[in-house]
Amino acid sequence: MTGAGRGELEGTVRVSEIPAKGRAPEGPSDAASASRAERVPLGGDAPDAAGTERAEPIPEPEAGAPSDLPEESFGRPDLWQASPPGSIYDYIKVASFSIGSDGAIDQWSRRAAQLFGVPPEEAVGKDPIEAFVPADLRERGHRKMAEILDGQEWTGVVPFRVPASGPTGGTEAEPRAEAPLTAGAGATGLAEIYVMPTTTGSGERAAVCIVVDVQTLRHIETDLASSQAIFGQSPFGFLLFGTDLKVLRTNRTLTAVFGGHVDDHRGRTVHDYLPRHEADRVQGALRRVLETGDAVTDMQLVGPAPESTERRHWSINLYRVHSGTGRPIGVAGLATDVTRRHAAAREAAHARRNLALLNEAGSRIGNSLDLETTARELLDVVVPGFCDLASVDLYQGLLAGDEAPPGLADGSAELRRVAAASAVADVPFLDLGGEAPVNVGAVHRFAFNSPCAHALRTARPQTLPTEQRGLVQSTLAVPMVAHDTVVGLVQFSRTKGSEPFTDRDRALAMELAARAAVCIDNARLYRREHERALILQRSLLPPDDPEAAGLDIACRYRPGNAATEVGGDWFDVIELPGHRTALVVGDVMGRGLRAAVAMGELRTAVRTLSLLDLEPAEVLSALDEIARGLGTPGGVQQGTRPARSARSFGGEDLSEVYLATCVYAVYDAVTRRCTFANAGHLPPVLVEPGEGALMLDVPPGMPLGVGGEPFEEVEVELPEGALLALYTDGLVESRDHPLDEGLSAFRNALDDPSPALEDVCDHVLNTLDTHHGEDDIALLMARVQGLPSGNVGDWTLPREPKSVGRAREYARTQLSSWGMDSLVDTSELLVSELVTNALRYGEGDIRLRLLLDRTLVCEVWDAGLVQPRRRRARDTDEGGRGLQLVGLLSAAWGSRRTPRGKTVWFELPLPDGGTGLADPTEALLSLF
Repeated sequence: MTGAGRGELEGTVRVSEIPAKGRAPEGPSDAASASRAERVPLGGDAPDAAGTERAEPIPEPEAGAPSDLPEESFGRPDLWQASPPGSIYDYIKVASFSIGSDGAIDQWSRRAAQLFGVPPEEAVGKDPIEAFVPADLRERGHRKMAEILDGQEWTGVVPFRVPASGPTGGTEAEPRAEAPLTAGAGATGLAEIYVMPTTTGSGERAAVCIVVDVQTLRHIETDLASSQAIFGQSPFGFLLFGTDLKVLRTNRTLTAVFGGHVDDHRGRTVHDYLPRHEADRVQGALRRVLETGDAVTDMQLVGPAPESTERRHWSINLYRVHSGTGRPIGVAGLATDVTRRHAAAREAAHARRNLALLNEAGSRIGNSLDLETTARELLDVVVPGFCDLASVDLYQGLLAGDEAPPGLADGSAELRRVAAASAVADVPFLDLGGEAPVNVGAVHRFAFNSPCAHALRTARPQTLPTEQRGLVQSTLAVPMVAHDTVVGLVQFSRTKGSEPFTDRDRALAMELAARAAVCIDNARLYRREHERALILQRSLLPPDDPEAAGLDIACRYRPGNAATEVGGDWFDVIELPGHRTALVVGDVMGRGLRAAVAMGELRTAVRTLSLLDLEPAEVLSALDEIARGLGTPGGVQQGTRPARSARSFGGEDLSEVYLATCVYAVYDAVTRRCTFANAGHLPPVLVEPGEGALMLDVPPGMPLGVGGEPFEEVEVELPEGALLALYTDGLVESRDHPLDEGLSAFRNALDDPSPALEDVCDHVLNTLDTHHGEDDIALLMARVQGLPSGNVGDWTLPREPKSVGRAREYARTQLSSWGMDSLVDTSELLVSELVTNALRYGEGDIRLRLLLDRTLVCEVWDAGLVQPRRRRARDTDEGGRGLQLVGLLSAAWGSRRTPRGKTVWFELPLPDGGTGLADPTEALLSLF
């Protein structure tokens, strides 16, 4: 070959090793796509269109023929610059070599050395047919080589084998050839060859061969086919953005959503798919991914689909795409329609919110047994978590304690708004069920045909109509049903801008209303039972300001059980004849209603026994018998051993044991002496003027209900102004404070008593630990104010008839000195009757005593033990009408035993007491 041919082939080799920049082939290679149906082994005949080889002479261009490119395009810089790495030739590894006019290899490129595994020094000068073609194909190969050297162009697939010697080492100028792409020495392979006839400078025929390893092409074809299958069949939308952030390619999944053909999307930007604010987000993310290479995963986008107003949600993943050499060539995006997933997540979020609301409602609603507080707790839960406005209306009749108020069945009964809440600033709740807004606490009713009344009648929620221009968008009227009874109505409203109520919201509203209704109904029942308990407790205790002759009384009671407001502690102040007063404090062991019932029975018994004017020890003995009979069937006092055995069944005692402690004291306002008897109770505390508090030494005795032991009495003279305190153990003893400590604190609190007895009680309760809730507390305090000596008239009369007239004279004179002239006539008549009876039926000397305090009391004493008994005299009887006359003219009368006889007394109201006296004449005539 001439030098010119060498230079041309050398240039050809350099072009093959430096990939040329041009359009990317649509197939694996231009040569393969142009002659895929014409590939035949070297040496074969020229095939036809069905698979024959193509051999055509290359036409010579005419001199001066115009070029297809415009003249100005030859000056474009991008046509002459070196191609950057990453072109298709980096993947297919195109090799080249040239054949001289003698049919031997005249040039051998480095890529050819890599492909065939033969270094240039071993390949140049050799016959390629003899060196690489198998022996059985060499004859055909020589014929084809002759045709090529005659000027025919040829393209086809040629089998080859690596020489047995294998690769050899290279020179210093030529590095050692890399291992062949096929296999080791002696292996065979297929190469796609494009043979182009050339002419040397001397006019001799030669050829340039472009070679591609078919195995590499097959790999590329497989990879492209796999990529195309995945790309085309992927359920995810695919977008490939170039470095200018414009779409280069997309797939059918995405075009199915946004419409058009695949080619129609080329050149578009994200602003063509999404709203502006979302498109700006995506474009910023594309720039960051292209610049930094950091992928973006699960980027959430929201926007309407084309020709649809439905909001759709997408999740897009962005990652940078590189060439084979690592050069960024764009950004790929995978988009997934997650609208259903978002809807499911929203449903799950709503379900979690509903469960959270129900959980919060369960923990916050019903913590108080107050109706208004429970209603406010419901609104605190639902506003603003569930709605923006809400109100609660309850039936007024149920609040008042009426079980079935009129109009309850048809929903027209009166309701009272107990609570309302608003999450909108400065906007009160708009009552859409009525004609005008209703304030909290106001009583109202719904119209019969209104949705709210219909909801109350049917116990089913109703959707209320809303005004188009109003603030509220949606309102639910939900009845509050508890134990199959509608107790009220709750209204939930959402303002415009919020989502309207759905069926799920309706079910949640019904559940919230039902839970609140049960709590409100419990609060209502508690209020009713609480009121009944208070009525019971008040009936078992004396009034708050009991009165007694010669005493200033103050009392306090605190139940240990706040749920029932009743217990077993009690106190009582009982007025006795002769300006005497019985002070009682007791404690039934136990708590609650059972102890309260036992306490009521004992208190009633004490009052009954006190009317008999028994001594304190006798009263406690009788109470002990009563207490032992409380736990037996029928209340029979069975205290003997045989009786107790009879109450047992199968060795088990079926009776209940009621034990109680009690202090019973009788105070005489005339003598200021007080007699105490104690049944296992804490001792009374006495505070004398100017002295410290001391505990009276009263023998404790056994508790009531134990039996078998007598009770002792102690009489104490109380100085004027002294303070007497009776109490129960709940005041001075608790789990945290032992009894000794409590008694010491109690005495210290009484050391400096205030003049006002009510203040003393409050000071004691505030000083001691009275909020432990372990036991009831009863406190009875009395300040001694003895009857003045000027208010007492006392005379002793002998047993003679003249004493009757003398008694009338004493009474007339004493009453005149007291200014009680209006009582003289009646008093004289009644004194005459009592003294006469004492003379006729009594014994010993007669004692007459007049006492003036809040009433006028007259007492006639004698040593006889026979008690007078009033009887109804017949019309023919001459006597027997004296006690009837006393009963008619006096406010009260009676008799009592004394240690040395008996006392018969009567009581007259004072003229300014508001109670008029009976006319003696009319009283006398009424007896006949």
